[in-house]
Amino acid sequence: MRRILLLLLLLLVLLAAAAYGVTHIEQPGYVLVAYKGFRYESSLWGTLALLATLWAVVYAVRLLWRLLTASGRVANPWSRRNRSRRAQMSAEQGLLDLSEGRWERALRHLRRAAEAEPQPLMHYLGAARAAQELGRYAESDGLLERALARQPQAELAIALAHAELQVGRGESAAALETLQVMRERHPRHRQVLRQLQALYEQQGDWSALLGLLPELRKNKALAEPELLELERRAWRARLALAGQSGLDAGSASLQPLTQAWQQLSNAQRQEPQLLLAYAVQLRGLGAEQEAEELLRTALKRHYDASLVALYGTLCTADPARQLQTAEGWLKQQPNDPQLLLALGRLCLQNRLWSKARDYLEASLAQSRSAQSCAELARLLAHQGEIARSNQLFQEGLGLLEQHLPALPLPALS
Repeated sequence: MRRILLLLLLLLVLLAAAAYGVTHIEQPGYVLVAYKGFRYESSLWGTLALLATLWAVVYAVRLLWRLLTASGRVANPWSRRNRSRRAQMSAEQGLLDLSEGRWERALRHLRRAAEAEPQPLMHYLGAARAAQELGRYAESDGLLERALARQPQAELAIALAHAELQVGRGESAAALETLQVMRERHPRHRQVLRQLQALYEQQGDWSALLGLLPELRKNKALAEPELLELERRAWRARLALAGQSGLDAGSASLQPLTQAWQQLSNAQRQEPQLLLAYAVQLRGLGAEQEAEELLRTALKRHYDASLVALYGTLCTADPARQLQTAEGWLKQQPNDPQLLLALGRLCLQNRLWSKARDYLEASLAQSRSAQSCAELARLLAHQGEIARSNQLFQEGLGLLEQHLPALPLPALS
């Protein structure tokens, strides 16, 4: 089809040339242009040919100018459009290198893209991360400073990225200072609060984290279930630190632990997880009588298997009363393996060997646990039933082994 069109076009050109020749011979025409001292005269067809030539020259000059200003690599590789295209290619390649861990290449491409782009923030942040991964911390900070100079309105985003990089290189104090400055300038910003929360938790600064919780809740920085779990975790850690402070005092002082417990609200002091954490610290400080009273009161309000399990390990001045109290719970929870284990332990404290064995056997009948196996095996060993004791110890070790990491072992001989 294209060949036919070209042949037709060629035919038309030949016809036009022939018509021009015939007309030029028969009627050449005459054109005279005179202006002041200028005088031009020629035939009509010669004038038309001159005008056509001038038009062709002007058209060729315009075409050449367009080629020189075009974005093609051959015609003009330094044009604005081509620079933009090269910057885009550098950005795409840099982000790909960054995601694939090719830090040196990512740094080179992203820095090049950042210098060429009018909005370079993301490229500078990526380049700063790549520099950090290469261990070039000063260069990483310099790239962030350059980003701030180019886009000062992005101060918060740059500071958050800087704090994250500082944490990654172990500069927790510097990261905390960065985040605290941003908190003063943006007190309700959720990401600032979330990064502060993560940093406090990493540092183990539970008092600071507990002080931050109201702002986290007010600004909905975390979902409510996450906030509740974070609050419980913080208070458990805070109670553990208070208990350790009491031990470090030299005389197992209860004062730091009691003060920390009193800081909880009434509702929090009734939560099983926090009650358990407090009772564990009381036992560690030798205040087992106080722990027993605490757990007995709590279990009277609401039964909880984890509290019962701890209750069975307490050694008070009146173990008979403990056993009587625990047996009262058996009416409502006859098949709870934790309660049966606790009763077996309390019977051991009261030297009721046969009764302890019955409770431990009943606990194992409900649930095969390592602790129940170990307790019964220890009792049977002292009663002379060595074979059954060894069997239970082996079973208990097998149950514990389920929680061990998978590691290579020699072949059985």
